[in-house]
Amino acid sequence: MLCCFCYQVSVEGDHRQYKHAIKRGRVTVAGHPADGLHPKTLASIFRQAQINRKR
Repeated sequence: MLCCFCYQVSVEGDHRQYKHAIKRGRVTVAGHPADGLHPKTLASIFRQAQINRKR
């Protein structure tokens, strides 16, 4: 979902956790895959994944 190097490692209800093949840590994404993401949720995902976004 996040990038080609990420893979899903856990699902609890509507929360999914992803790991990156190289970077440490996990990224938690709430909601169902078909749902849209709130801008603040998307910002949190980028922060957890250590991805810099251009504004």
